[in-house]
Amino acid sequence: MAPRRNTGAGAEAELPEYAGHYRLESRLGSGGMGVVHLARSTSGMKLAVKVVHAEFARDPEFRGRFRQEVAAARKVSGAFTASVVDADPDAGQPWMATLFIPGPTLSDEVKRNGPMDPAQLRRLMAGLAEALRDIHRVGVVHRDLKPSNVLLAEDGPKVIDFGISRPKDSELRTETGKLIGTPPFMAPEQFRRPREVGPAADVFALGSVMVHAATGRGPFDSDSPYVVAYQVVHDEPDLTGVPESLAPLVRRCLAKEPEDRPTPDELMRELRSVAASYDTQAFIPAQRSSDGPAPQSPAERPEPSVKRRVGKKVIVGAGALGLAVVAALTSVRLLGDDQASPSGTTPRTKAAAFSSWKAKPAPETSGMPQCSYGAGELLCVQAGTVFALSPADGELLWRRPVATTSASGPPVVSSALVQPYTEGGPQLAALDPHSGNEVWKRRPAPGTMVRYTARTALLTAADGKITGVDSASGRTRWSHRIPGQRTPSFVSFPGDPLAYATSTSADGSSTQLSAVDPQSGDVRWQAHLAGTLEPVGSEGGSVFFLSIGSVYGETKAVVRYTPATRSTRRVTLPLASQEAHATVRGNVVYLLATGGSLQAVDMDARKQLWRVETSVSRGSAPVADDRYVYFTAADGRLLAVAARTGALAGQTPARLGPDSAKVMGAPPTPVLDDGHVYAGAPDGTVFGVAARNPAGW
Repeated sequence: MAPRRNTGAGAEAELPEYAGHYRLESRLGSGGMGVVHLARSTSGMKLAVKVVHAEFARDPEFRGRFRQEVAAARKVSGAFTASVVDADPDAGQPWMATLFIPGPTLSDEVKRNGPMDPAQLRRLMAGLAEALRDIHRVGVVHRDLKPSNVLLAEDGPKVIDFGISRPKDSELRTETGKLIGTPPFMAPEQFRRPREVGPAADVFALGSVMVHAATGRGPFDSDSPYVVAYQVVHDEPDLTGVPESLAPLVRRCLAKEPEDRPTPDELMRELRSVAASYDTQAFIPAQRSSDGPAPQSPAERPEPSVKRRVGKKVIVGAGALGLAVVAALTSVRLLGDDQASPSGTTPRTKAAAFSSWKAKPAPETSGMPQCSYGAGELLCVQAGTVFALSPADGELLWRRPVATTSASGPPVVSSALVQPYTEGGPQLAALDPHSGNEVWKRRPAPGTMVRYTARTALLTAADGKITGVDSASGRTRWSHRIPGQRTPSFVSFPGDPLAYATSTSADGSSTQLSAVDPQSGDVRWQAHLAGTLEPVGSEGGSVFFLSIGSVYGETKAVVRYTPATRSTRRVTLPLASQEAHATVRGNVVYLLATGGSLQAVDMDARKQLWRVETSVSRGSAPVADDRYVYFTAADGRLLAVAARTGALAGQTPARLGPDSAKVMGAPPTPVLDDGHVYAGAPDGTVFGVAARNPAGW
């Protein structure tokens, strides 16, 4: 096959067909040292392959520098950079392949759409601070952080191009009299003493990048690089246009002396305090609209009756209830219509007049409590403790230790008993919901996955065999394999008597779906569906899925399967969502992605209804009623947006605790029941608010 050509003169008009065994499909961009191509691996994985210009390949010094770049990129491969897949610095034209990250550079984004708003700026600064922390942690200094080296991916900014980075243990040193970097984003010490450049230089560059993102220009601006160099060393930065809430932090980054600049860890701590004061407010005016629902005061809209009957259906966010393999679960049926309380006990009823409350039931423990509702109680697990609270006022009713400190989800109520199963724990235990006393316990085999339904616990062994356990007694009901399922994972949904077993083909091209009767183990129906699908809900006789991309795990479409007609409907999302969590309300699917994008997809109309960017960089799975969509943020806020428009309707204050610096997965899903919403926060509190009045939170 003849080599592919591109417009241009000279040797670079002839583009190579392969780098190693990776076929180069198209050119993504070029720089002073090489060309970056889009390529695919043999398995179809998208890659970005950097191929060095032929003229530099003949320079031994450059080859040494390129080896250093490869080594540095390998060391920092992680959540905030493009992971290195393969490289050959000794090839005729040296090359390096990294995972392809879809998204524009910060430079291109600002050119196309202008300066970022305050919420976007805070998220950008926090993401870059996290990236620098990880880069510096492995002993690498980037030395060329600039807008064109920042990719804006769906899950946050990624730092790329370590071409002039310098590991601390590198034998290469900058030559006397030679400046390496991009003047508008270089620190003073890079001009004054380039051999002594350290991590603080990257922090200075971060400050310059933030000014560019906020204003479209740099803090030191001139057409002449010599003038810029003088300004960087001697003049004060121009921060006109940088939001007041961020300007002091940016100014500290641009301090002339390295020791006066904050570290990435200090930046992240400062940004957490900034987040609650302005970042969330930036979300409000952009999303409010005249046709959104007006806030209702208690006098205008009285609280619904709080009397409840045993056996009432309740919708509770599940997150990863008892089964960590499905991250996008939305809700769990905690009480079946035909369930009764154990020992003839009567569930407590909520007080008729509900007032917002907060409680800290386990003050000696830390972390976000994970809660659910069942048998008239609010049931939570936190750091090795399970406890019950009164939904009316947060009063602690009982508390007891559980077998492990690593809970895989909130407690589940199955057969009217509390089942505080922890994935990988030594035993299953069923507790009386009103006293916490143990009713039965059972020790599953190591590696067993568990999913609770209304009356049955489904245990999936490592060899794929399924055991149905009566959740009222702990006795085995049935045990066998599910036809067509090698090692299935189960999900179940409120009001649906069936449990759904799914398994994906090795290449991700298809998903086997089996609808199982939990009480008998009988398979009611099966379907073979295209793509990697994660079930997120069932409504009106249909099952809803997220269609997951095979390379980055992004959600590309929402799928509805109706077994009665064997029909499938797929709605492709205008923009893919990273690590999305979802819930279903009627025929509308609400998705919240890492990075904060929230969208509503109408499966009947086959279109996206709306999409908004929230201030929540990492949120919980959402839950929804007829008016609002609710979700929690990692800082402990509970937010509500209008289900019809996406307009922010209200939010609670942030509740950060002493462990807030720790990186966490998705926050626990809020609990929605009978006109009230309950949630946990990082400071260890559990709180309850009226669902119908978010403006009053």
